[in-house]
Amino acid sequence: MRYQSPVPDRRGRRIGIFGLVNMLGNRGYLSAEEERFRRTTNDWYDATHTNPASVDPTVYADNLLAASWFKTSAVFLMEPIPGYLAILASHNLPCERYESAAPGRVLYEDEHQVVVVPHEDLDVTSMMWLRPKLP
Repeated sequence: MRYQSPVPDRRGRRIGIFGLVNMLGNRGYLSAEEERFRRTTNDWYDATHTNPASVDPTVYADNLLAASWFKTSAVFLMEPIPGYLAILASHNLPCERYESAAPGRVLYEDEHQVVVVPHEDLDVTSMMWLRPKLP
């Protein structure tokens, strides 16, 4: 299961739910409450599951379209997802849920997730763009 932008960025990547919320936070768009949720929940994820890049630093660096998918058995890792979705909805940033038994060519796998290069050939007709925050 994966939550991601329905449209690719300028590099052809479909940014995942955590990247979308982190992008808002890094650009200063989040309220104090949203930023608190982002930081504490990101810290919880960091402490709770393995970052594939810490096991294999090339998994994302050498595969620009690589994307991480939760396994359906990782139910406890999906519990905070509604909070991330609420933040994205409050900023009118779309995020969709995708499910697939075979989402792509597997680059990394552990008990909770799989990182793949998607099968789909992206024919980019639109792009995601977030305007810079005005002072």
